[in-house]
Amino acid sequence: QVASLESAKAGEISFLSNPKLRNQLKVTHASAVIVSAGNIGDTEIARIVHPNPYAYYARVVGLLNPLPEPSRAVHPTAVVESQLPRSVSVAAHVVIGQRVCCGENVVFHPGCVIGDDVTIGDGSVLYPNVVVYPRCVIGSRAVIQAGAVIGSDGFGFAKEGPRWIKIPQIGRVVIGDDVEIGANTSIDRGALDDTVIGNGVKLDNQIQIAHNVRIGDHSAMAGCVGVAGSTKFGER
Repeated sequence: QVASLESAKAGEISFLSNPKLRNQLKVTHASAVIVSAGNIGDTEIARIVHPNPYAYYARVVGLLNPLPEPSRAVHPTAVVESQLPRSVSVAAHVVIGQRVCCGENVVFHPGCVIGDDVTIGDGSVLYPNVVVYPRCVIGSRAVIQAGAVIGSDGFGFAKEGPRWIKIPQIGRVVIGDDVEIGANTSIDRGALDDTVIGNGVKLDNQIQIAHNVRIGDHSAMAGCVGVAGSTKFGER
């Protein structure tokens, strides 16, 4: 298994990416460590030397902790109104609307609701209670954490005297490949044009993306960010 330098025991591998923890490297009980070339001489235990120890650690964690294999079946409590590939896993109380275009090996955890005419690419995983409104597009290998809402109405109202008139939001949300969306994050559909989330974007928990926002490829946002309508971000 993988552990921190401080808590590692025999049989576990650790890593050093923060120079402030260099003293822990000298006394760790790990059986092996991942270090950069500059730290080779700081320990005598087995070393994997890599220019980016943190990224290498991320791959090791994934190797030693693979996700459980889903059932590749449709639970009897699910309501499915579209034709799905046999490789798709649909858990309890999932609702999938009409004309949904779903790729291979997609996983729907319990309670997901997928609107009509949604497109979801190969290998995407939707965790419990994710809601995807009609006509939205999700690319391949997306990871959408529990409670996220994709394609809800943007905050669009026109003032007429003392009252507000709701403006129907007729755009979509279009999400690229390899995107991760955190728990309880909301991405509003566009008012006229689409809200677009580029390839490789990583959004943390409880983020609000308003209508017509465009986020460039491989950008990342930490938790509780609020992005106002029509904001545009470049790549990375």
